[in-house]
Amino acid sequence: MQLNGQHFNQVTIDAIQAAVDAEPELSRRALSRRVCEWLDWRSPNGKLNEASCRKALLTLHRNGFVHLPEASTPSGLQSPPRSGIAEPPDLPDVCADLEDIGTVFIEPVGERRTQAAKTWKSFMEHYHYLGSGPLCGGQMRYLVRSSEYGWLGAVAFSGAVFATNDRDKYIGWSEAARRANLPRVVNNSRLLILPTVRVANLASYVLSRCLKRLANDWLTHYGYTPVLVESYVDPSRFTGSCYRAANWHHVGRTQARANSFANGKVPDGEKDIYIRPIHRQWKAQLCREPSLPLCSTPRPDTPSDWAEEEFGTVHFFDRRLAERLTDLARDFFAQPGSLIPEACDGSKAKIKAAYRFFDNSRVTMDTLLRAHVESTIERIKRQEVVLAAQDTTTLNYSPHAPADAGPINNNNDSARGLLMHDTMAFTTEGTPLGLLDVQCWARDPQIKRKKDQRHDLPIEQKESSKWLNSFRAVGRAQALCPHTMLVSVGDREADLYELFHEARDDPEGPELLVRAERTRNRKTEQQHLWQKMADEPAAGKKQVHIPAKGGQPARTATLQVHFSQVRLSPPQDSDLPAVTVWAVYAHEIDYPSEVKRPIDWMLLTTVPTDTFEAACERMNWYSKRWGIEVYHRTLKTGCRIQDRRLDNTDGLKACLAVDMVVAWRVYRLTKAGRETPHLSCEEFLKQEEWQTLAAWYTGTAPPEEPPDIQQASRWIGKLGGWIGRKCDGEPGTTCIWRGLIKLAWLVEGNKLAGVTTNAIRAGP
Repeated sequence: MQLNGQHFNQVTIDAIQAAVDAEPELSRRALSRRVCEWLDWRSPNGKLNEASCRKALLTLHRNGFVHLPEASTPSGLQSPPRSGIAEPPDLPDVCADLEDIGTVFIEPVGERRTQAAKTWKSFMEHYHYLGSGPLCGGQMRYLVRSSEYGWLGAVAFSGAVFATNDRDKYIGWSEAARRANLPRVVNNSRLLILPTVRVANLASYVLSRCLKRLANDWLTHYGYTPVLVESYVDPSRFTGSCYRAANWHHVGRTQARANSFANGKVPDGEKDIYIRPIHRQWKAQLCREPSLPLCSTPRPDTPSDWAEEEFGTVHFFDRRLAERLTDLARDFFAQPGSLIPEACDGSKAKIKAAYRFFDNSRVTMDTLLRAHVESTIERIKRQEVVLAAQDTTTLNYSPHAPADAGPINNNNDSARGLLMHDTMAFTTEGTPLGLLDVQCWARDPQIKRKKDQRHDLPIEQKESSKWLNSFRAVGRAQALCPHTMLVSVGDREADLYELFHEARDDPEGPELLVRAERTRNRKTEQQHLWQKMADEPAAGKKQVHIPAKGGQPARTATLQVHFSQVRLSPPQDSDLPAVTVWAVYAHEIDYPSEVKRPIDWMLLTTVPTDTFEAACERMNWYSKRWGIEVYHRTLKTGCRIQDRRLDNTDGLKACLAVDMVVAWRVYRLTKAGRETPHLSCEEFLKQEEWQTLAAWYTGTAPPEEPPDIQQASRWIGKLGGWIGRKCDGEPGTTCIWRGLIKLAWLVEGNKLAGVTTNAIRAGP
C-alpha cells in the first residue's frame, strides 16, 4: 500500500500494530518517529519525515489496518483561546507615500516562544480575519517593520494546497508530477497590513520583498528550494489588486463545496487563485515526472486472483481506481467480446463507473499496462530463453471514430482509427507470458506523403522507430532478468540496420532475430546477402508442417538450410559501422507445382549459430512469432476491441489496455490446456465457474476437487463450438472465448436457480 510516497507492506503494518500492543502508552508522535527510522523515511533536509508518517498512520488507522492509541496533545502545544492572546503592541498611525516611510525591513520570525513570534501571532489574531492558523506543512513567517514608524504588518508562507483544478491545469501537472513536486509550491497563506497603516502600494512592495528572500530562507530551514508561490483571495472581501501589481497571475478559481468538510468545517465559497513563479525553469521542474523503475513497486503479498496479480502494482494514488480496475478486468474476462454495458450486466451504476473510469485523465494505457509488464517480467525470470515477438496492427474505428483518430491506411482512404505496435513474450514452446511493450498512436491527417520523405528523415521521426522503442523496452526487461536470455523477434518490416547496430552496441542487452527483407538489398563484403548465403554449402534439410492458408492446403515442406556468420555493410546514406551477425537461410525444395509461394526465409540474428541444430533452433524460434498474430486475432475478434465506443482516443487506449490483458489471458488459457494439462483449473477459473462447468457436463453434483485445466478447457471449448473429434486437436482461442461468454451466463443462471429454489422452499 502506497501512502504519502512510502510503501507499507504487511510486514510493516504488523510491526506497527505489534509496537502499539506492546506499549499502549506509546504516543502517535513517538510511533511515527520509530516508523520513520524503520523505513529510513526522511525529508529533503535529512530529518525524519514525521508529519507525513503521522498522516499515513492515521490513514491506516481509519481504514482498519492498525488500531492506534488515542491521540493526545501535549499541554505545551495546545493553542490558547483567542481571548487569551497577548495584546499587540501599539500601532503606528501612518499615512504617507511609500518612499516617505523610511527603510522597510522584512524580518523572519523564529521559534514560537520568541517575542517576534508572539508579536506576529497577536497581529494575526487581532487584525486578520483568518487568525493565526493553523498553517499546514512547512512555514515561514515574517514581520514587516519601518525604520521610521515601526511595525507595518505581517506575512506567512506555508504548504501548498493539495489539489485545485485550475491551478493544476495551468501548471500542466499529471497526478504523479503533482504529488512528487507539490512541496516546491508554497502558499502565501497570510498577508496583513495593519489597519492603521495607509501607504499606497505597500502590500505589493512587501510581497515582492518577501519573494526575493523566500527561496533562500526555505532552503535553509527545509533543505530544498521552492519554485512557485500561490495565494487564494476571497473575492467577497478583496480585489487582489496588490497581487496583480506585484506581477502575480490570476489563473482561475477554486470550486466551492456544497457540503461541509469531514472535520465539520463549513466551506467559505470560491476563491481567486494567484500564482507567482520565483524560478525561471519553474514549469519544467514542477512537471518533471518522478523516476519509477520497473518492478520498483512491491508486489501484493497474497493476490486474491489473477486480476490483482496482473494489476496489483498499478501506480494509482486512489485506491478506489485500483479496485475499479480489477473489477473491470474480471468482468471483461468473464464475458470477452461483450460491450461495456453487457460486461457490466446492465447495471447502470457499473456502466457509469466504467465509462467514468476510462474518461479519467489519471487512467492511461501506460499506467494500466505497466503493472501487467511487471507481472510478465516475474514470469520471464523463471525461463532460460524468452522470445519477445513484436508486430504492428491497425484498429479500425471508422463507423464510430472519435475526433482525434487518424488515417490507418493512407490519406486517400477514409478508414480512421489507431495503430498499435506491441511486444509479447513467449516461451520457446509458444506459451504467452505477457506483454512487454505497447505503443499506440493516431496518425496526423495533416501530414501527407511522409513516405516520399523517408530517405531524408532520421529514424526517430519515422514510424519505424517503433521497432527501436520496442527493442529498448525488451532491454529494460533484460536488465531485470540477468539469468534469462531475451530474444527480440521481428518480421521483415523489422529489417532495419539501426536495429542491428543497437543490438550489437549493448553486449548486455537482449538478442535479436529478424527475418530479412529481400528488397533491402543487404550487402556483405560487396556481395548481396542472398547470393552469399546461396553460395554457402547446405548444412542439412529440415521438414516443417505448413498449415493451410490462402486457399493452399496444409503440407509438409522440406527446407534446405544454410547458415554462416556475415558482416553486414551499412546503407549508403548511413555513417554507422558494419555489424557482424549470423544468417540462417532456409528455402523450400521439391515442393508441389500448385504451391504459389514456397518458403524462403532469411533470418538474421545476434545469437551465435554455428551448428545445424542451432540453425534449426533459430527457425523454430522465428516460427513462434506467429503467436502474436493469433493474439491480435483474439484481441480483435474475441475481445471486439474495434467495437468499443468511447469519446476520445485516450479513453479507447485505456480500455484497450484492459482488453489486451484479457486477450492474453484467454490465449494463455488455451495454451495451458495443451501444454500443462494437469494444472488445476483454479489458476484460471473461480470456484463457482468450474463447479457450474462440471455440473453442466456431468449432470451430477460438482466434484469437491477442481478438474485439471485440460478438462476444463475442453468443456469451455465445447460451449464455444468445439466438437472434440480425434482429428480436431485441442480447442483454439476462438472456441475458448466463445465458451467463456456462455459460461458466464451459466453461472448467472445457476445463481438465479438457487435463489428461486430457496424462495419456493421458503414459501409465501
